[in-house]
Amino acid sequence: MARPRSAGFDGQREQILAAAAQTFATRGYTAATMNEVAAACGFSKPLLYHYVRDKHDLLAQITSTHVARLEALQAEVAAQHLAPEAHLRALILQFMNAYASAEHQHRVLTEDVKFLADAQRDAVLAAQRRVVQAFAQALMAVRPELSAAGLTKPLAMLLFGMINWTFTWLKPGGPLDHDSLAPVVADLFLGGLGAVKVPADR
Repeated sequence: MARPRSAGFDGQREQILAAAAQTFATRGYTAATMNEVAAACGFSKPLLYHYVRDKHDLLAQITSTHVARLEALQAEVAAQHLAPEAHLRALILQFMNAYASAEHQHRVLTEDVKFLADAQRDAVLAAQRRVVQAFAQALMAVRPELSAAGLTKPLAMLLFGMINWTFTWLKPGGPLDHDSLAPVVADLFLGGLGAVKVPADR
């Protein structure tokens, strides 16, 4: 009979995934060990194996959970039924804020998805494509004529290029944070450099 889950199972699982993501992001997936993950969690190794099967299972859970969170954010924005430009700005704000607390998960997603089994990798990549398509549709709603020119997806990828890599240079405690930078990204993308407004607190 399967061992019943404790009341705090999901919370501890999230703690494990966060610690594992940080370990993989800093050490590299191939170099990181389950001993290091257990130490980062403050768990014994046997307890760690109560929550995950192995290191590969950890990678699968980190990546699938991260893309599922991004899809959920996209759905939350869609449910607000905003006007096209407000919808796109809300997407940018939500994703910027999501990346503020998911630096390590995002690095693992971008660098280590290649280590997943084929079916797992395909599922994660399919979820990523759905997120990109949601942004492309948001762009098309703002500029419908871009669709016929085949530009909505490339523009969506350019927008992700602005958002995705902030974790490489936007450091906690600096003069800007993700929340204040999000409208700057939206202004720059929608209106060019001349449209960028200086945040009120600068």
